[in-house]
Amino acid sequence: MGGKCRHCKEPISFKYPLVELITGVLFTLAFLKFDLSLNLILGIFFISALIVVAFIDLDHLIIPNKIIYPSLAIAFVFVVINLFSGQFFPLIGPKNALFPIYGFLAGGAFLFFVTIFGEKIFKQEVMGGGDIKLAAFLGIFLGWYVLLALFLGFLFGSIIGVVLILLKRKKRRDFVPFGPSLALGGIVTLFLGPRIYDLYTSLWLIK
Repeated sequence: MGGKCRHCKEPISFKYPLVELITGVLFTLAFLKFDLSLNLILGIFFISALIVVAFIDLDHLIIPNKIIYPSLAIAFVFVVINLFSGQFFPLIGPKNALFPIYGFLAGGAFLFFVTIFGEKIFKQEVMGGGDIKLAAFLGIFLGWYVLLALFLGFLFGSIIGVVLILLKRKKRRDFVPFGPSLALGGIVTLFLGPRIYDLYTSLWLIK
């Protein structure tokens, strides 16, 4: 009542209804994309994991292993099943039993090397191990489209960082959590990845 908890009477943060609204909208979009199918269940799992990770990282600047490891374990169960059926992974693009594995390796390896070289260049931590694991998680579901998700993640992260600096909420060398941007890149890729790729390639064909 009155925007307060019925038990402790403390004000309820706007974050909670916001998370519920975002979750409801994304679940609806997933249903419209996948209809009633196993891919719908996998899509909802994918979206749920990204929402949880994004908001935890936003609040605590960490992607907990107790969230990402079980998520990866569950995903790998379906990867093994997909090796024999090849019917539902990746969630977008052509189905191929090996694409989730390629995506896992590509996503994790790319951010791993970005982290190593970033630390050598900037002489400070540029992202955590949780971001690397999250990128690998994205690759399982998105296959080679994980590279697009990473690109969008860096794009969103850069925009957010610039805005925060302009608003004087952050300084240039302050740490900004990358998990939310990476999660957003993954979700946008899930729904619009092939269209974005087709648009990009069509631009190169313009004479």
